[in-house]
Amino acid sequence: MQKINSYKLPASGEARELLRKKGQFWTPDWVAEAMVDYALADKSGTLFDPAVGAGAFFRAAKTIAKEKGLSVNLSGMDIDPLALEQAIEQGLNRNDLAGVKIGDFVFQSPPEKLSAVVANPPYIRHHRIPAATKELLKRLSLQTIGTVLDGRAGLHVYFLIRALTLLHENGRLAFIMPADTCEGKFAHDLWRWISANYALDAVIAFAPKSSPFPNVDTNPLIFFIRKASPKENFWWVKCYESQTESLKLWVRSGFEMMPTHGLTVTQRKLSEGLSTGLSRPLTEGKASKHILGDFVQIVRGVATGANEFFFMTAEQVKQTEIPDCYFTRAVGRTRDVSSEEITQATLDLLDAKGRPTFLLALKKDSFESYPKSLQEYLRRGEALGLPQRPLISQRKPWYKTETRVTPPFLFAYLGRRNSRFIRNTAGIIPLTGFLCVYPKSDDKEHLDHLWKILNHPDTAANLVMIGKSYGDGAVKVEPRSLEKLPIPENVIEKSGMQTQMRLFESKTLYDV
Repeated sequence: MQKINSYKLPASGEARELLRKKGQFWTPDWVAEAMVDYALADKSGTLFDPAVGAGAFFRAAKTIAKEKGLSVNLSGMDIDPLALEQAIEQGLNRNDLAGVKIGDFVFQSPPEKLSAVVANPPYIRHHRIPAATKELLKRLSLQTIGTVLDGRAGLHVYFLIRALTLLHENGRLAFIMPADTCEGKFAHDLWRWISANYALDAVIAFAPKSSPFPNVDTNPLIFFIRKASPKENFWWVKCYESQTESLKLWVRSGFEMMPTHGLTVTQRKLSEGLSTGLSRPLTEGKASKHILGDFVQIVRGVATGANEFFFMTAEQVKQTEIPDCYFTRAVGRTRDVSSEEITQATLDLLDAKGRPTFLLALKKDSFESYPKSLQEYLRRGEALGLPQRPLISQRKPWYKTETRVTPPFLFAYLGRRNSRFIRNTAGIIPLTGFLCVYPKSDDKEHLDHLWKILNHPDTAANLVMIGKSYGDGAVKVEPRSLEKLPIPENVIEKSGMQTQMRLFESKTLYDV
C-alpha cells in the first residue's frame, strides 16, 4: 500500500485545522480497489471521481483495469489544485489527470450522465460550511429530493445526492462516507429518497482496528448503490482485517463468494436496515419491552459558555479568594473519571493533578451583594468580553450559570469506554461531557436495582442501536436518544427490578 501521509494527523494544531477545513482524508489502496471493482464491474468505460484528491481511486482503477483486462478512462473533479500535485507525488502522471476539471462538483457538476462513480467526498461538517453555501445546498436538496434536509448535513451528503442524480441507468456508485450519513437527523429524509429511487446493493462497515482512517475521529462506511429499481434486500458486511484482498475478492465475485476470514456477510431486508440503521448490525432476538426512559429522565450536563472562567482548579479558587459557598463540585472531562463511580477520592485525585473540579455556581444575586473578591473576578470576565459570547449573552445576568439537581448517575456523552454509566456518590454536578440520569424514584432499593441495569454489559451493548458512531468505537448519545435505549428483558430479571415496576408510573421526583 502506498504511504498515506494524512492518516496520521499532523502534529501541529494549525496543520490539523487546515486538514479538517478541507475535509481531506485519503483512502488506502485495499479499500479503494474494492470500491473501484464494484463501480466498474466487468465493463470498460469511464470512471468518474468527483473529489480526486491524491488520486487513490485513479491508482486503484489502473490496478483493476490491469487485473481484469479492461480499458478505463479516468475523469473527475477537485476544488483543490494542490491535492492534484499530491496525486503526482503518489505515482500518477499528467496524462492520468488530463480528464480532471478544477471546480466545485456539487454546483458545477458535469452535464453528461455517468456509468461508474467512486469517491471519498470531503468530510466537511455543517458548522464549517458558510451560511451562503448552506442556502444553496438547501435549494439543491429541495429541488432534488423534494424536501430540505436538516441543516446538520455535512457537505459529503450533498456530494452523494449530486452523484446519484448523474448516474446512467444501471450506473454504479461506490462512496465511502462517515456513519452520520445514516445516523444524523437528516438521514431519514435522505434514505427515504435513495431507497425509493435506487438499488442499495451493499453497506460495508469496519471494526475499529480495521478502519481505513485509524487516526481520524469518524466511523466510515462504504455504500454500493445502483441506478436501478429498488431491491428488498441488501448485503451488510463487517470488515475485521485491514490490508487484505478479502473485500475486493468478495466484491469481484458478485457478492457470491463466502469469505473465509476477515469479513462477515449478512443479507438483510432493506426495511429492517433502514429501521435499525445502516451503520448498525442486524438486531437479533425479541424486541425489548422496556426502554431506559421507563425508569429515568435524561438531561444534559451544565453548559457554562466559558469553562476556562467558570470551572476552576483548587489552586485557582485559592488565588481568587472567592468563598467556597459560591462553588459546587463538578467534573468536566470523561477521561477524568476512569472508574464506574465518582467518589470523594476521585475529586481528591483530580485536585492533586491540577484538574478543575470547582464550578462557579452563581444565581441572580445582585453584583453589589457579592464579596469584593468575587466582584473583581466578574469584572475580569467582563474585560475578557465574556458577556458577548453567544451562550453567555442569553443569560441575565451574564454570570448566572445553569443549575442541576445532583444526579445519582451520569452517562458519558461521548466516549470509548465499555461502561458509560457512572454512579455519582460524590454528589458532583457534571458539565456537558456527561448526561445527568435522574431515576423516577429515589427509593434506595430502586436505585440499587437500576444501577445493576445500567452497569450490565447487555445494556451497554445496545448503545450502538441509538447512538451516533465515531472513530475507534466511540459512540455519542443525545439525551432523548438515551431515553430510547432498549433494556433487555434478561437484564431486568437479573436486576430484581420486577418488584419495583409499580414505581415506573410515579411522578419524577427531580425538578430539572
